[in-house]
Amino acid sequence: MAYDLRDKLVVAVSSRALFDLEEENRVFEEKGLDAYYQYQLEVENAPLAKGTGFRLIENLLKINALFPKEHKQVEVIILSKNNAATSLRITNAVNAYGLDIVRSGWTSGHAISSYLKAFKVDLFLSADAQDVVSAIEHGVAAAKILPSIPHVHTSKGDQVRIAFDGDAVLFSEESEMIYKREGLEAFLEHEKKNRDNPLSQGPFAKFLLTLSAIQRKFPDKASPIRTALVTARSAPSHERVIKTLNLWGVRIDEAFFLGGSDKYEVLEAFGADIFFDDQDIHLEKSASVVPSAKVINEKVESANHA
Repeated sequence: MAYDLRDKLVVAVSSRALFDLEEENRVFEEKGLDAYYQYQLEVENAPLAKGTGFRLIENLLKINALFPKEHKQVEVIILSKNNAATSLRITNAVNAYGLDIVRSGWTSGHAISSYLKAFKVDLFLSADAQDVVSAIEHGVAAAKILPSIPHVHTSKGDQVRIAFDGDAVLFSEESEMIYKREGLEAFLEHEKKNRDNPLSQGPFAKFLLTLSAIQRKFPDKASPIRTALVTARSAPSHERVIKTLNLWGVRIDEAFFLGGSDKYEVLEAFGADIFFDDQDIHLEKSASVVPSAKVINEKVESANHA
């Protein structure tokens, strides 16, 4: 009987999101693909340092130890633009760190996004912005892993801690676009008028729902996953958010409505294994204290540069 991925939390991660391959990427950008492949073959047995996505992946895989082997909850798949010949260095690193990752795909430079549905992927992490945009267009939650300081790569505990921004991440970009086009007062008035109308789902709504389904298998304090909403919204616009989450039947463990103040200190205190946001102004600071990833929304990007 074929192994069924449909009832798992499936996370696909690029090799550059999982490990520190910035030097290798520099070789690719400066010398081209053939030089990059040759370099990877030459350093096949050289160890790799942890990348920004490592901490999240490591802790997600620990969830499986809480279940019988035949009822694994999490599957991690490496999807990479490397070719099969240069993949051995990546798999050597996976084995060296003891990560239970047995599935992979190597596309020799071709786009990864068309394979995400085949692997039933719930979340895709990549260092390539175009791959992230393409994945979101294919209906998969995806984010661009940001370079970070090595000290944030090591897990602070076994519990998976995931923090989300709200608008254009968990929820659609509709309200955020009103703020960008018309300003704060128009945004507040819009939210006041629509406080009883649920927000539409954003690119990470389905991922949150999948996490919530795993959480429900545990008593509150025993859950291996803890989530946080960290948003620039404040009272009274927070009402619509709370009502929306209640309607979705989602358990958000912690929620912070910061009214436009900095997020990074809250994220550090929460101990996020990863933080998903669409705004560079927040991510630039968060990446110095917790692993961070950008959810790329082309509508919001265009508004930012308008």
